[in-house]
Amino acid sequence: MTGRVAVFIDGGYLDNVLLKFSKARIDYEKMVNHLAGNIPLLRAYYYHCLPHQSSNPTDDESREFSNAVKFQRTLSRLNSFTVRRGKLAYRGIDDKGNAIFEQKRVDVYLATDLVMHSTKRLITHAVIVTGDSDFIPAVEIAQSEGVHTTLFYADNSIPHDELLDAVDARNKITPELITTWKRNS
Repeated sequence: MTGRVAVFIDGGYLDNVLLKFSKARIDYEKMVNHLAGNIPLLRAYYYHCLPHQSSNPTDDESREFSNAVKFQRTLSRLNSFTVRRGKLAYRGIDDKGNAIFEQKRVDVYLATDLVMHSTKRLITHAVIVTGDSDFIPAVEIAQSEGVHTTLFYADNSIPHDELLDAVDARNKITPELITTWKRNS
């Protein structure tokens, strides 16, 4: 069997990485093709939530929400690209009086896709862009099915040590790498 790779992108993690690299706007097809390397791409998955929008949204909330919907729609129309959208859950107010929201379903979607692709033998390689140790059980299952796991992470958003230990290979997302992924327009 020829090898195949799937790329699993934690959108919230990648957003934080890109924010710390001066809000770089990247070409996601270019990025995914680089992450896949010489292995044929089965599919890329992007996991994220839409931002909070109150029942009477401010202009900023409406604009941010609309931009996120457009962005995710654009990603879903890329070749071999799937967007899995989680939900935001209200978790209270912080010490400064700001609302606290938490992403739900995003981690489960990523873990489920990784496990399903591995156990069905759809992939031989998995590239994961995240920093969350919650994915360790899914990584371990993928590895037990013979899938080689590679983690892409940034020094400015260092992943959990246990995740670094769990994967087969680790690659840093550097400013130079992000420059190669930047959009032309």
